[in-house]
Amino acid sequence: MHELIQWLVDTIGAMGYAGIFLLMAMESSVFPIPSEVVMPPAGYLAQQGKMNMGLVILSGTLGSLTGAYANYFVARWLGRPLVIKYGRYVWITEEHFNRVESFFLRHGEISTFIGRLLPVIRHLISIPAGIARMNHIRFTLYTTLGAALWVSILSWIGYFIGQEKELILRYSHEAVLAVAVFSAILVAVYVAVHRRKNRKAEEPA
Repeated sequence: MHELIQWLVDTIGAMGYAGIFLLMAMESSVFPIPSEVVMPPAGYLAQQGKMNMGLVILSGTLGSLTGAYANYFVARWLGRPLVIKYGRYVWITEEHFNRVESFFLRHGEISTFIGRLLPVIRHLISIPAGIARMNHIRFTLYTTLGAALWVSILSWIGYFIGQEKELILRYSHEAVLAVAVFSAILVAVYVAVHRRKNRKAEEPA
């Protein structure tokens, strides 16, 4: 892991914002590149004055959105049967897909926002959205908001912690837990509001 982080620091330093964009686009599609080891090194480079934090976050967010749309369109064109059939060739198991699809169906379109904050789900949440032909404006909005929040958290971890690799991994894991709690609260509020609206709609005029 230490060698990987150092390689990412060197790669991002050499490729600049295009490197951040590319790595995060890969992270948001089907390639197993964890964002927890991409954005903190970029934040560290911003702390060193070698990059601009605003552009770091923008590059990471746009990369995430691009990778998410790659999954969205593939799923929209192929459909569920072919995604499951060929998904195993790009590390998408039927078990993982069913879990993410269930998450999407339970929580509705807001799951595209929440899913950007959760491990495993983050990489696959765009696939059920594509199969469901989710509205492009809402997909873009929810995905961008979720990606921007997560990218910002990881970038600032790298900014304040520096190049302490053990601390970066430790606080990235703690950030995952904190975001998971936040997501659970958000889902609970979302479900409660919708249930209340449905009850009011069912009441006689």
